[in-house]
Amino acid sequence: MNTPTLLDRLLETAAEFRASDLHVIAGVPAAYRVNGEIIFANSDVLTPELIMEMAYGLLNPLQREKFEREWELCISLNHERTGRMRVTFYRHNGSPEMSLRFCGDRIATRKELGLPPKIEELARKPNGLVLICGPTGAGKTTTLNYMVDLINRERRCKIVTIEDPIEFVHQNQKAIVVQQEVLTDTHSFNSALMHVLRQDPDVIVVGEIRDPEAVMTALTAAETGHLVLTTLHSPNVAQTMERIVGVFEGPAQRQIILQLANSLQGIIVQDLLPSADRNSRVLAYELLMANGAVRNLIRENQIHMLENCLQTGGKEGMTTMDNCLYDLYCRCLISYDTAVSRAKHPDRFSKRAG
Repeated sequence: MNTPTLLDRLLETAAEFRASDLHVIAGVPAAYRVNGEIIFANSDVLTPELIMEMAYGLLNPLQREKFEREWELCISLNHERTGRMRVTFYRHNGSPEMSLRFCGDRIATRKELGLPPKIEELARKPNGLVLICGPTGAGKTTTLNYMVDLINRERRCKIVTIEDPIEFVHQNQKAIVVQQEVLTDTHSFNSALMHVLRQDPDVIVVGEIRDPEAVMTALTAAETGHLVLTTLHSPNVAQTMERIVGVFEGPAQRQIILQLANSLQGIIVQDLLPSADRNSRVLAYELLMANGAVRNLIRENQIHMLENCLQTGGKEGMTTMDNCLYDLYCRCLISYDTAVSRAKHPDRFSKRAG
């Protein structure tokens, strides 16, 4: 059996399992993530030599050179069976291995994704900053693409995305969508962000903000009449704000706090949990909408008080993660053990549920 045939078979099996990810690791059979859990294929273990041949067969000379120099690489590819996928190459014990994330070929509906109605209100904002947060594999990119698709279908505007890599390709509908890929169309997120305002965008989508320079540029764009959508790795609303503010010091920190208070429109923090029947995954979320009280707390740098706004802002669609978990548990969508394990205050949750 040659390597392309083996990879094709692995991808065929991934499609049959409806896997979200495929892991190609030396010393074990191919592993699939199905409904959040790892399942090993009933096949021979993969050798480093086989994986190297398989991995290098996916890379062009420039990509191969970059991987050999930096030992890490992330690209997007298309396959006739699984569609678009994000492939991450890394080294383990001196040999390359791969993690493949399947992006799908359609944008699911809001109800299918389990997103709150307020997410559409955020997508329809004319300007400001919207943050989509959560751990790796929590569906942040899926939510981001849902919002882009909604804007694309409803608004005559120009959307510019900066992604690493591009996971879902948007076709122009009412909007013009320009998707730029890091290392294909631009050298870096920061380089693209600095030049994006010259492209006359209405909506700017940044795959992830990773450093202070990107934060400052995104906030400036949000303040100057653009809608900026981006993702961040953070576990809750308060830590999202602390992470953004905490990377600055002195006068720069005060400037960022004021810019956040003026431009923030909302934050959704996501997590994907196993369903009660273990046959699917369920979205749990924490949602903050930037009203007057929220803006005042940010302006005064009272970040720890934002949870009070989440608790009392139910009429505006806000919720804490614990309240969302309780609602999912009451609707029998997730188990008690799952809810308690993800709750911020498990003791309070137990009393409430018990």
